[in-house]
Amino acid sequence: MERVVDFEFTGYTLTQNVRIESQDVNNIEKTSREITQLINQGVEFYSESPEYYYSKLSELKIQMVAEATKDARTRAEQVAKNAKGKLGNLRYSNLGVFQIVAPNSSEEITWDGTFNRLSKRKTAMVTVKLQFGLK
Repeated sequence: MERVVDFEFTGYTLTQNVRIESQDVNNIEKTSREITQLINQGVEFYSESPEYYYSKLSELKIQMVAEATKDARTRAEQVAKNAKGKLGNLRYSNLGVFQIVAPNSSEEITWDGTFNRLSKRKTAMVTVKLQFGLK
């Protein structure tokens, strides 16, 4: 036996994901805050905090590696000088991972790198290990 049932619709649900990307950080932050007005008007809305990315990371990495390498050589030269020796040729180098964290953060530094997206301000770190011979 077949039975036909009529349903009374009381409303509809629309689900849509919206992602906004812009280099205008102030406008993104303003828009994020204004979402509250929609919620106060009864619009069911789920919003996440803005994420912040550094758009010139490739250039920054090159600059940081250069500075870290120069600093490591300077420190190695000072150690050799204090030990009455002279720094020889580079024998080995190893570039560690990049860590990008919020300033004064307690974020965990990991072996595969950390990349903070929640803080607008960031601190970037890289580790360079150099091994020199002595003359």
